[in-house]
Amino acid sequence: MGPTSQFLKELPSLVESYGGRDTLLEALCYGAKLVAGFHANRNPDLARRCDTASTKISGARATLRLIDDLPQIQYTLDYGLGRDEPDRITAVLGVMSNAVDLLFYPIETVCWLAEHKIVDVRNRNTWAYLNSIFCVLSAYLNFVRTMRRLSLNRERINRHDVVSVARLLLDCIHAVNTLPRGNLWGGRLSTLQVGAIGTLSAGLGIYQIITSRKSRS
Repeated sequence: MGPTSQFLKELPSLVESYGGRDTLLEALCYGAKLVAGFHANRNPDLARRCDTASTKISGARATLRLIDDLPQIQYTLDYGLGRDEPDRITAVLGVMSNAVDLLFYPIETVCWLAEHKIVDVRNRNTWAYLNSIFCVLSAYLNFVRTMRRLSLNRERINRHDVVSVARLLLDCIHAVNTLPRGNLWGGRLSTLQVGAIGTLSAGLGIYQIITSRKSRS
């Protein structure tokens, strides 16, 4: 069975799961942005339409994240203080990461609603800056926690771990780009670069979900 057939077979189960829905929407969002960046000079009208579609999909993703926050809350409660982690440092990183994610999703949704004038928010720039900060913190903490786990289990590193590190690196690059100009490479990536990074990250995420399910079956 080829990759396309395998993806189509797994598509219904991806849509049914919280992580699968989010990753599919991420792929659609950044895929549209990739097309917009590629056709920015070739076909400006198509680029504009794709950029609009990307924005709308991003908003739908943010809203679904807020609606689907119950699984994240349940995961955070089950995780507790990270008693199943290999050491205390990893546990602390896990607790911090969960706390940041619980705050990040509502802030992201508020920013999208304010941007589209669905709700009236004072100090919109402050909310946008907070959103960028939490986006960077979320990506960075997840990356550091993953690297810590792998450093403690070097002899068991496999392809799935390598894919995880690659995806987290891409997420960190994209997250920093959401910061205002003057902060590292904040705001310096082109639409094409952002689309390529986001699409590749989402593709790796879908690969992880599918291969994880295959290994369990």
